[in-house]
Amino acid sequence: MTCKDLLNLIAIIVIPIAAVLIGQHLQNKAEIRKDKIQIFKILMTSRIYGWTQESVHCLNIIDIVFSDDKKVRTVWKDLYDKYCIQNPDEAQLKKIQNAQYKLLETMAESLGYKNKVTWETIQNPYIPKGMTDQWQKQAASQQAYNTLLNTMANIVPTEQKNTEGQK
Repeated sequence: MTCKDLLNLIAIIVIPIAAVLIGQHLQNKAEIRKDKIQIFKILMTSRIYGWTQESVHCLNIIDIVFSDDKKVRTVWKDLYDKYCIQNPDEAQLKKIQNAQYKLLETMAESLGYKNKVTWETIQNPYIPKGMTDQWQKQAASQQAYNTLLNTMANIVPTEQKNTEGQK
């Protein structure tokens, strides 16, 4: 077997294996990037709605999905520490909000959106007036429903005591 034959044999064996390994590596990187973008998108939209089950889920997997990005994980830890404050006052709530924005800004930088997603963009989500009106009506309706239930709960025991006293 000549040197050329040996090289051809090695090429026939090594090239397909290398192609599979490189393809798998690229596919893994693409999947991780897709997960990072999904987390970023959900957290960007949750600026409008506040807490959602999806946004909490995303916050809980930042350490896994962004495991290769120390800056994002450091900013997330800072935000997490702020979330752990019991009964935050107005100043602390403002710090929490700024830390949320900082996390989004850091994620945007990590994903290559540094000049496309700015601090101003993050701080100014679009919320249509009709949507806020609908939220306020829904909150007022919920409050009226809760008041009705509380009133009924107070009336029922009084009526039961009256009927028990008459027996």
